[in-house]
Amino acid sequence: MLRTSVALSARGYGVLRHAPTNLLLNAIRTRRGLKWGIPAMLLAVPYFYAAAICTTTINDGGPGWLYLLVLLFVWNAFKFLWIGPASAVQLASARVRSR
Repeated sequence: MLRTSVALSARGYGVLRHAPTNLLLNAIRTRRGLKWGIPAMLLAVPYFYAAAICTTTINDGGPGWLYLLVLLFVWNAFKFLWIGPASAVQLASARVRSR
């Protein structure tokens, strides 16, 4: 059972590694991309808006599978909110190391 769980986790990581948001976050984590961390936080706004639209649709009698989209949108929004401060700290430490 543990072996199956680990195998599925590794396969899922391999697939999700090529998701568009993960590719963008990986580009931001490079030395050249660290300066884009704070502006990338603005991408959280459309994700939260899309989650709000899906939630409103669900409350008005929409299908329940939209909860999966809400979860995905909120997860991506929090990833972009997190990358701003993290990239600022990494950029500051990289500039200190380069001196």
